[in-house]
Amino acid sequence: MAARIALLKYLRVEARPAQLRNHRVIGGSFNQLFTRQFSEEVRGSFLDKDEVRDRVIICVKNFQKVDPSKVIPNAHFQNDLGLDSLDTVEVVMALEEEFGFEIPDNEADKINSINLAVDFIASHPQAK
Repeated sequence: MAARIALLKYLRVEARPAQLRNHRVIGGSFNQLFTRQFSEEVRGSFLDKDEVRDRVIICVKNFQKVDPSKVIPNAHFQNDLGLDSLDTVEVVMALEEEFGFEIPDNEADKINSINLAVDFIASHPQAK
């Protein structure tokens, strides 16, 4: 028990409250205390949404069963491009390969259009 207490004392980190530039609580200043912020390393790792959109469109246009003239940024895989569920899975797998990360199955099931794919990939920090 004494070793546990000594270890916990050793591992303690001093916590300091966040300092606001304006010490008065006016409007949104109070909300700044409770805002989640990413570190600089993570914040800079997200891809530009326009770049993601272009790469997703190119990837979908290169899919064998898709007519490239029908591929537009808001195209739905089944309704607009005529892909079935297996084709959609293959498109998502191609997107995983293009962007270098694995999309979890529960998220992959939700991706049924180019816009949804762009939104998910642009918001994922592991996308390359």
